[in-house]
Amino acid sequence: MAAKETFLEVAGREVRVSNPDKIYFPEPGYTKLDVVSYYAAVAPFMLPYLQDRPTALERWPDGVHPGVKMAQRGRRVGPGEAFYQKRVPSHAPDWIKSHEISFPSGRTADEITPTEQAVIVWCANLGTIVFHPWAVTAPDVEHPDELRLDLDPQPGTDFHDAIAAAEVLRGILDELGMQGWPKTSGGRGLHIFVPIEPRWDFIDVRHAAIGIGREMARRAPELVTVEWWKENRGERIFLDYNQNARDRTIASAFSVRPRPLAPVSTPLTWDEVPESEPGDWTITTVPQRLADVGDVHADRWGQAFDLTPALELYDGEEMAYPPDYPKMPGEPKRVQPSRNADLTRGKAGKGGLDRAED
Repeated sequence: MAAKETFLEVAGREVRVSNPDKIYFPEPGYTKLDVVSYYAAVAPFMLPYLQDRPTALERWPDGVHPGVKMAQRGRRVGPGEAFYQKRVPSHAPDWIKSHEISFPSGRTADEITPTEQAVIVWCANLGTIVFHPWAVTAPDVEHPDELRLDLDPQPGTDFHDAIAAAEVLRGILDELGMQGWPKTSGGRGLHIFVPIEPRWDFIDVRHAAIGIGREMARRAPELVTVEWWKENRGERIFLDYNQNARDRTIASAFSVRPRPLAPVSTPLTWDEVPESEPGDWTITTVPQRLADVGDVHADRWGQAFDLTPALELYDGEEMAYPPDYPKMPGEPKRVQPSRNADLTRGKAGKGGLDRAED
């Protein structure tokens, strides 16, 4: 008979694990207890990446099975669907801390801010597969202390193209007097985190990412793009500058990703990046890596760079925000270029009605 519950001791707290035998990753056969135990094992190394950061939980309470989908925004979560938890669950114990954050819409929410290892394991028991920390640290949740550079392979490119783009990025950061710490995305991409002084708002940090991305595209136009519209990206690596906008997050270091073999977003040294493959790091290999070498990004704590040199790369030309954002100052039309061109041609024959604004 399957066990109904078990308990794990995590840094002095006993954390309950319900339905430990439930299958979460059917292809390798990983159970819920396997996932929660993974998070218990890596919690000492993962906590610094989450400490006091408002963190959204990507929950897959029935596991990562073929056909399971993410619930659509604004709709009630259906049976078996995955969803984002952006508010503290009502049944959270009193040792789960939170902080109020503001969304682009102006609404607010109290979001979990992990303060101890047991919080990570408690969240994992809720079916949390991915932890999505904001780029801010409470109590100052209006000034990011990380610049996050997400290198996202587009169709026709792969992880090795992302590696090449990362080397271009590394050279630019070095010229700016900044240092980035790379990690796998858990998919085909790479994330480079740059700790910064918390003196700029989300708009400024996003502009710095745009400036760096444009400089990458100038130096390697066949390899890198910052084009927001997919139809214009081509077979290139997209630097997703909007990951630095308010309420946009990137999977934490050591987060599992909801893919069949339970890959993990794993910190790497720059020397390791060219030798890595996306499938190298999973919930079975990462704990041993940590036992062998520890966290290779441990030297980043306490460092914070001046964002000014990166902001000087931004030329003032605004780019599109995500579609769920309110219209932002200076933002161009949110109309994909092919559709906008068609409507522009139609405008001349329809009495000047600009339906691109509809």
